[in-house]
Amino acid sequence: MVTGLRPLMVGLLAGLCLMSVAANVAGAQSAPERVVSINLCTDQLAMLLAAPGQLVSVSDLARDPRASAMVAEAGRYPANHAGAEEIYLLQPDLVLAGSYSDPATLSMLERLGIRVERFEPAYGLDAVEAGIRHMGALLGQGSRADAMADDFAARRKAFVTRAGGPLAASYSANGYTTGAGSLSGEVILAAGLRNLAQERGMQGGGVLPLELLLLSDPDLLIGGDTYPGASRAEEILHHPALSALRAQRVQIADRDWLCGLPHVLDVVARLAAERQDLE
Repeated sequence: MVTGLRPLMVGLLAGLCLMSVAANVAGAQSAPERVVSINLCTDQLAMLLAAPGQLVSVSDLARDPRASAMVAEAGRYPANHAGAEEIYLLQPDLVLAGSYSDPATLSMLERLGIRVERFEPAYGLDAVEAGIRHMGALLGQGSRADAMADDFAARRKAFVTRAGGPLAASYSANGYTTGAGSLSGEVILAAGLRNLAQERGMQGGGVLPLELLLLSDPDLLIGGDTYPGASRAEEILHHPALSALRAQRVQIADRDWLCGLPHVLDVVARLAAERQDLE
């Protein structure tokens, strides 16, 4: 009798395994129902594209008005602090993270059987469009994402990168600036401006010496956010020598071009208007 039951049990277990595999495959192909984002940039992309009720939490940074371009929208979602235990208790079937999110947290979530998708920062305007489409595919919102990405591409065509435009320099705390291979650097070029940092061979972000800024005598100086109170990092922004620059000045909030969002084209438009004033 026991011998007769063995083939039956083996067959039953094999059938259950096949059913489990089929369920997992079907689940992988369907849109996630409970999505948690733990990265500022994925927060905002997800808020733009997720279906009602699909996104269950965003990071606390999404509510920071200095960092987030979607503070009002973020207030409609519970905030998380990107802790593994806290995220697990939200029972997500998809976690959206950045490539620089805490690897220990992401590894723990994956060991607990939770799917984690890591997004690279957007280092250019092509990456913005690609990020929109990728997020849409992950959320099962491909049609919505394609429409948004197509609109972004169409709006982008209105701006043409030209050689020989006015010279611009972004300059923020500690003399930080961005050159080639950065989103803000490419935004400057898309507005028809030359980027001082790029012309000096800078890749990504770095420090632009005050002396070099003064000697280069840019036509447009792009400043960022400043914070209340005293900060040694911001002292350089109040250096008397900066007042000698003849450059036209414009302030761009960090949140407006920190992440690869459709919002960055608004910055391109602002800088293009500044360029037109200089020409």
